Amino acid sequence: MPNVVFGHMRRVRGLRALASFCAAMLTAAACSFERPVPEMRLYTDDFAFRVTFEPMPPRSVDETKFRVVVRDKETGQPIEGGQGRIFATNEDRHSIDNGLAPGAELGTYYTTLKFVNAGPWAMGLQFRRDSTQRLQRTNDWMQDVLPDSGPP
Repeated sequence: MPNVVFGHMRRVRGLRALASFCAAMLTAAACSFERPVPEMRLYTDDFAFRVTFEPMPPRSVDETKFRVVVRDKETGQPIEGGQGRIFATNEDRHSIDNGLAPGAELGTYYTTLKFVNAGPWAMGLQFRRDSTQRLQRTNDWMQDVLPDSGPP
């Protein structure tokens, strides 16, 4: 009879060890995956844009860094050497804008904006292949800006 009890206890310990190992592996796997960055997809007649920014959502007075990936709408090819800007206006008619600077990645541009106060902002994006082309504007979108994060 004692062998049956000890055999059962060994099996329980083995199952506990296996369960602990599985939990540790699942935790490690969950921590190793990067969370996908939410992106906006915007379009004009000729371009497809993927826009991400950080922090998400933006905060007033803090710098918000924008990353804009631009591709030809029909071919999917990255657009190099383009010109563009992101702009925003709030209910109080405060307006901000900044030009896009090319990044190291093909078809990728960067800029920063500083929202002067919290609340809803109407935002837009304009872009063109080069200075001989007209600026094309995406549909505007509304962006909530949170109050500043305070002193560090």
